[in-house]
Amino acid sequence: MNGKHKNILHLLVLLLVFSIAEGQNNGKFKVVLDAGHGAKDYGAIYHGFIEKKIALSVALKVGALLEKHKDIQTIYTRKTDVFIELNERANIANNSKADLFISIHCNGAVNQSAYGTETFVMGSTRNASNLEVQKRENDVVTMEKDYKKKYNGYDPKSPESVIGMTLIQERYNKQSLILGSLIEGRFTDGVKRKSRGVKPAGFLVLRDIYMPRVLVELGFLSHQPEGEFLNSEEGQDKLADAIADAIVSYKKEYFTLGNASDDEPAGSREDDKPVIVTEPVRNKPEIPKTVTDVTASTDDYIFKVQIAASGKDLETIPANFKGLKNITKSAEGSIVKYFYGSTGNYDQAKQLQAEARDAGYASAFVVVFKDGKKSTVKEALESGKK
Repeated sequence: MNGKHKNILHLLVLLLVFSIAEGQNNGKFKVVLDAGHGAKDYGAIYHGFIEKKIALSVALKVGALLEKHKDIQTIYTRKTDVFIELNERANIANNSKADLFISIHCNGAVNQSAYGTETFVMGSTRNASNLEVQKRENDVVTMEKDYKKKYNGYDPKSPESVIGMTLIQERYNKQSLILGSLIEGRFTDGVKRKSRGVKPAGFLVLRDIYMPRVLVELGFLSHQPEGEFLNSEEGQDKLADAIADAIVSYKKEYFTLGNASDDEPAGSREDDKPVIVTEPVRNKPEIPKTVTDVTASTDDYIFKVQIAASGKDLETIPANFKGLKNITKSAEGSIVKYFYGSTGNYDQAKQLQAEARDAGYASAFVVVFKDGKKSTVKEALESGKK
């Protein structure tokens, strides 16, 4: 075989490989699982419990559960006990063009009575406990060479660096809040763990990631009873199942195969503006977990327009929503979702969406309920009820 034929054969092989790879990834919902710490970076260590080992074990268990779904592709930042720099974790996620990024960690505190799960989204905070977690998780950067140069002068000991860094990248906060709420909800309902809520913080590992992303703290190794649970096979299985279930639920409810839908926020959507991330409101009044104003027959689909999701519980008065009336709300874990209008007609719902966007809610999108439970626009339209 001469050189010309070899080159042609080589080109055909490459084209075949790329075609197969593209076919395998086509339509897949991609999830990056990031096991925190690794190798020389042990993370939190209390009572003989080691964060890097627990985080890796849970990440692999989550991945094994997700890999049972043919339409989900799982990507790992590490599958063994290796040290991965924070910016490389972001590179892995961005280069894979993933739809979600979940970083898995364990907590620790000087006050060893503290316990419970918490999930963080990218954002600024002045809450002392949030700042402490933020500082502890970001301290790993000092193990990297030239970290100040790589991270634009970031210094984990400098409050100015901590606050300024959080302003760099705040996209995808709406979807991140929703994902965080789903995870915390599964921890509470399915694993019976105490939830400390969904909170904002400035984590370096989340800073440069261009997709919905959260950092999950599975619990406190410093609290010995909780540490024993986290270190056990049973505990890790339950936590992994909760995270995987939340991811699958997020995909089912908010991800649209192919192009992002104009009605529901897909993981690949880049034009969503973030809602304001607030500290969880303590001792807030109980909010019904189902829609409160479904007046049509339960056989009908009810369309609404979601305009915001926040940790803050607001009165549904026009003054709080840029003059919009007919506002309702529902709670999912520590997140309160706010909706504008209610109609059984899809065309009218699109008009309500336009009104909400004209009022300043640029990321408003149509949602649909049936029998008081969340459904999808696609299902409603296919039913013939428009």
